[in-house]
Amino acid sequence: MQRYRRYGASSSAPVEEVHAEDEVSTEEEVFEQDTEPLVEGGGQAEVQQTGGVTKDGVQPMKDDLTPAVSETEAKNHPVESKNGKRTEGGGGGGDTGGGPKYSMFTWLVVLALLGVWSSVAVVYFDIVDYDSVIARAKEFHMNFSQVLQGKLTAYDADGDGDFDVEDAKVLLDEKKLRASGLRRSRLRTVETKEEKKKGLKAERQEQEAESSQHVTETGSEQAVGPESTSPDATEREALLLQDGADSGSQDVESEIQAAVSLPPVLDNSFVPEEETDSIDTTGVLLKDPTTQGSVAESERLTSSTLTDEAEKQPEPPATAEPQMETRPDTPETRPQEKLKEKMKKKKPKLFNKFDKSIKTEIDAAEKLRKKGKVEEALKAFEQLVQQYPHSPRARYGKAQAEDDLAEKLRSNDMLQRAITSYREAAELPDVTSDLLRAALKRRAERQQFLGRIRGSLATLEKLVQVFPDDISLKNDLGVAHLLIGDNKGAKKVYEEVLAAAPADGFAKVHYGFILKSENKIAESIPYLREGLESGEPGTDDGRFYFHLGDALQRVGDDSAYDWYELGHKRGHFASVWQRSLYNVDGLRAQPWWTAKETGYTDLVKMLERNWKTIRDEALAMMDQNTGVFMPEEENLRERGEWGQYTLWQQGKKVGNSCQGVPKTCSLMERYPEATGCKRGQIKFSVMQPGTHVWPHTGPTNCRLRMHLGLVIPKHGCRIRCTNQTREWEEGKVLIFDDSFEHEVWQEADSFRLIFIVDVWHPELTPYQRQTLSPI
Repeated sequence: MQRYRRYGASSSAPVEEVHAEDEVSTEEEVFEQDTEPLVEGGGQAEVQQTGGVTKDGVQPMKDDLTPAVSETEAKNHPVESKNGKRTEGGGGGGDTGGGPKYSMFTWLVVLALLGVWSSVAVVYFDIVDYDSVIARAKEFHMNFSQVLQGKLTAYDADGDGDFDVEDAKVLLDEKKLRASGLRRSRLRTVETKEEKKKGLKAERQEQEAESSQHVTETGSEQAVGPESTSPDATEREALLLQDGADSGSQDVESEIQAAVSLPPVLDNSFVPEEETDSIDTTGVLLKDPTTQGSVAESERLTSSTLTDEAEKQPEPPATAEPQMETRPDTPETRPQEKLKEKMKKKKPKLFNKFDKSIKTEIDAAEKLRKKGKVEEALKAFEQLVQQYPHSPRARYGKAQAEDDLAEKLRSNDMLQRAITSYREAAELPDVTSDLLRAALKRRAERQQFLGRIRGSLATLEKLVQVFPDDISLKNDLGVAHLLIGDNKGAKKVYEEVLAAAPADGFAKVHYGFILKSENKIAESIPYLREGLESGEPGTDDGRFYFHLGDALQRVGDDSAYDWYELGHKRGHFASVWQRSLYNVDGLRAQPWWTAKETGYTDLVKMLERNWKTIRDEALAMMDQNTGVFMPEEENLRERGEWGQYTLWQQGKKVGNSCQGVPKTCSLMERYPEATGCKRGQIKFSVMQPGTHVWPHTGPTNCRLRMHLGLVIPKHGCRIRCTNQTREWEEGKVLIFDDSFEHEVWQEADSFRLIFIVDVWHPELTPYQRQTLSPI
């Protein structure tokens, strides 16, 4: 018997069609044997050969040929076949007497019996290997599913590796979903080879066109070399406005007015000393004062409520509130606006050609990261980087996962890994320009967060080299120069920005800030004002309101208080009078205090009892002319001479300053509310006749300031805090909150000498005093 055909691998029909074909073929191929077919009328031929006579010699009747012959009758009426042999099974003859003849119905029965017995034989003798047929059918089904899946993963919108209802909801709206029945039916069929070739060819052409368009839009894609990691021991010093050990005479009370860039307040848990690839930390992540929840970081500008005494005081005269002008539509501004709109609308292209081929795997890992499963996401990206080390997008995803994990674990070590990974992603060949920009920009931000300001500066310089026309990157570069105290470098950068984009508000406020630090007061005002009026991101900063108002005050323009009021309304200042920038919420706010209100009566009594001892030691140091009294260098004086001799700063002794005044230091060491005040100073202050100190405020509301009169002329020396003016007395202590605006005149005919002692605000808790960062 002939064997059946093989099914499965070569067939392109669905599984259901395979089973249907199996049943049909079984019947067809049973008869594909080397036997001659039975023909209609064969029975009549055989009857004719026998002469139309039966075995008993009786000629059959004509009606005997019509009915079906039973099995018994067939046995009793043997007939001869074509070869002359007699066979069992009867048949009737015709009228001519030509032998038995079988009806059509009889042959149908014979055919049916043959079919049944053939099927039984196939099963019984195991002619067909049904296990192999089923296995091949399953294999075909899997191949078909893979082909179908390959076609549908292109529409995977949520990155879970398959195409499902969620993807359809993203890709199509409800109306399109109702009309997509035909499309789904087409997806169920397998493409022919010719269709596949056409599809691949079209896809290849589309990718090439997209690639050429990408290069045209973003410019050349360049890899950035590795960052220099040479150590810089002065990096930490650039973060702080003053160093207690080296500049003991500097007046921190006027820190804001100094027009020197103020970096974010840093936590003492991490003090980087040099620019290296690895850092030695305790595993505690440096906390960002604007994002973390510690006491130091919870500081923000609030509207502190004045006490009844302060509320009764009249506010300074206010004129019309300054209006934030709309930028004029000029030929200079139009290209910049168009560029910004284009950058907003443009979606960054982070995938190169190879990354697109593994997009499903990358999206799956990215989905884990966005769901907050950062550990799983990091493992997934690490596997991708190991499997595809030349994939920029996989390595960038790894850096992002490390970045997120560093935030979660508060780990500087993990953050350093992320910084390294960002650099590695940017250095890979075939990195897209958008990914290069994103990786290096984030790297610079995280370097600044760790206090690696010089490393951040180097990263930004590389970015500007790659993207010389990107104004925002140049603006960031200028800020990096300011953070390391390089005002000249920052000034050069912002001059280049303003030459290319004269209306750039961010560059204007920073350029005005720099001019004011150079004491070019009148020249700085239009840049600060126009920058604030632009309303651009990065310009709504309390420091710019502060310095614009300060500059206006110094030129005698009363509109300064209008800008202070606007700064207060926008949440930068606690009030028009209280304009400190580093504040703790909820502290009692009033300009003048009594000893009883502070709770530091013991300290006040000690100072007033021992004022002569303290005075004599200070006068002795003045007579020796040892140079310990350093001139004020914060640009607070309009005129005159003002010297300071600092003993404690930021909660620490300043060098060997106490050797000259040992009794004074011995007295003070018993009062930690003063010596341990990390946001204050203990110092002598001498002011010569003819000195005027501009109105100014201190940097924080976390301290109160005590003035002990030592040598006070009878007339001409006075201090104003808000709108109240008072005079010093020898042996008496004045207490005020220097976060409020205050001003000093020395119009006597001899010098004035006082002892300044800063103490913690009495409402700060011990935990707050311990955790607040130093200023």
